Amino acid sequence: MDHTANTRFSKPVIAFHWIGFLLIVGVYLFIELHEFFPRGSDMRLGLKSLHFSFGLLILLLFLPRLIAHLKGGTPAIVPAPGAIQHKIAALMHVALYGFMLVMPVLGWLALNAKGVPAALFGFELPILIGADEKLEEQLGELHETIGTVGYGLIGLHVLSALVHHFKLKDNTLLRMLPRK
Repeated sequence: MDHTANTRFSKPVIAFHWIGFLLIVGVYLFIELHEFFPRGSDMRLGLKSLHFSFGLLILLLFLPRLIAHLKGGTPAIVPAPGAIQHKIAALMHVALYGFMLVMPVLGWLALNAKGVPAALFGFELPILIGADEKLEEQLGELHETIGTVGYGLIGLHVLSALVHHFKLKDNTLLRMLPRK
């Protein structure tokens, strides 16, 4: 069903967006906070475990989120942006979706290459690759680098929504806010 005549995204799309937002905040928060605790401490290990579980939840929700977005349609931005702005927004969304897919997969693979199974709240997931110290280092570095880039992507996404709302005064932000 096409909801492009609506002024807001569908309820499932909005729910997936804000659940994803909370999960991504959690992923970053847990991995940043774990550094404040001694290596091997229960708190440090618990925060890392939450980081892994939240990341895997993002992966678990990826396909349903994508299906909801494709099925739900995209409401028009009013007033309509120019063609270049539209293309930039489309590229940003592809980058964000790619980020939500690639990061958990890289994390899962990095754990496996370290010889550790990935776990979702204690439930061990299948091992995708065998232990390989060199590969683990490469995957870990790539995961960390893309994670750093993710700060920029997310920041640009938030900044763009705010610019659309306060400077351009269009309905971009309002389309994704839950109804009152």
